[in-house]
Amino acid sequence: MNIAVLGAGMVGSVMAADLSREHKVTSIDVNENNLQRVQQKNAAIKTIKADLQDHASYKTLLQPFDLVVTAVPGFMGFETLKAVIECGKNVADISFFPENALALDALAKQKNITVITDCGVAPGMSNYIIGRYDAEMPIDAFEIYVGGLPKIRKKPFEYKAPFSPVDVIEEYTRPARLMENGNIVIKPALTELEHIQFDEIGTLETFNTDGLRSLLFTMPHIKNQKEKTLRYPGHADLIIALKESGFFNDKKINIDGNEISPLQFTSKILFKEWKLDEAEEELTVMKVILKSANKTIEYSLLDRYDAATQTSSMSRTTGYTCTASANLIANNIFTEKGVFPPELVGKHKPAFEFVIDYLKARNVKWNKKEY
Repeated sequence: MNIAVLGAGMVGSVMAADLSREHKVTSIDVNENNLQRVQQKNAAIKTIKADLQDHASYKTLLQPFDLVVTAVPGFMGFETLKAVIECGKNVADISFFPENALALDALAKQKNITVITDCGVAPGMSNYIIGRYDAEMPIDAFEIYVGGLPKIRKKPFEYKAPFSPVDVIEEYTRPARLMENGNIVIKPALTELEHIQFDEIGTLETFNTDGLRSLLFTMPHIKNQKEKTLRYPGHADLIIALKESGFFNDKKINIDGNEISPLQFTSKILFKEWKLDEAEEELTVMKVILKSANKTIEYSLLDRYDAATQTSSMSRTTGYTCTASANLIANNIFTEKGVFPPELVGKHKPAFEFVIDYLKARNVKWNKKEY
C-alpha cells in the first residue's frame, strides 16, 4: 500500500520507518532537516517538502496515496484531518488536537472512508483496552495513569518532553474533565495529587489532567472515569508555583518597550530545560485499571528507550499504536466508515488482538492481570 505520513518530527519519523517495513511510504514535512533525518534512517522512504498548512494543495499532494497518517502539531491537527478527509483518503491520526474529531464523522461517512483518530498511547492504547472490555463486561469505573519520564532525574523538574514545552504547559493549564457518578465534572489541572508505587520505578506522583477526551462521550454509561498524569515526586509543586506566579499567562506584557507573553518566554526557557536529546534514555509508565462489581482488570506498561534503533519510548509506544491502527485499515481488519476513536475500534476482538500483537512484535509489551 502507498502511504503518506504527514509530519516528520520525532514520532512521525518513527512511524514512517515502521510502516516502510511493509508499505511504500512517503514522509511529508516543511522542515528539510526532519526529512533528511528520515532518509538517513531509511533511504527507501521518499520525502516531499511541503507546507502542510496549505490545505488547498492536498488534492494534488495526496492524490497518489491509498492511506494517510497525520502526525502534525496539535494546533494544525483538526484542519489537517478535515482536509485529508475531503480528499477521500483513509486516515490514522495522531495529532491530538483540542477540537472534537467526531465533528468530522458525517464528512468521513459522506466520503466513504475510515478514520481512526487519537490512536497513540494515551489517548489511544488506553481507549483500545477500555473499548475491548466494555464489549465483554459491565464496567463501573476505570482509571488511567500515564507518564513519559527521563531515566536520569535532573533537578529541578526531573522531566524531559519529546514534544514542544508549550504542548506540555497546555496539559498543565487546561481544566481537567472527569466523570463522577455519571456526571462530567471539571477540576483544575494538577489537582488531587497522590502517590503510587510502580515496580522497577518506585514512587511516582499523579495528578489530574484533561486526557479522557472522546471517552466522556462514547462511554457515558461508565459512571466513573479518570485519567491522571505521572511524574517524579515534586514536579507538580514546581509547575503550580510557575502557574500561580503568572509564568503561563498568554497575555503580552511590556518589558523595556518589547511586547512578550510570559507563556512565550517560559516556553523558550523550558525548551532547553526539557529538551529530550535524540539518544537520551527515557521511559513510558502506564496503568489502565477497569473495575466491575466482581473483578478488576489491570493492564500495565513499562517501556524504555530502544538503544538498538535509537528510538525513544514515547515515540515507540505512541507511534507504533498509530501504525498498528493504520495497518488495521490497510489490512481490512477494520472497515467501518466514519471517524472512530480507538475505543470504538477496540470493541472488535480481532482489531484489539491485532494491535496488542503488533506492539508485542516491536517489544512494546502490555501485561494483564485480573483480580
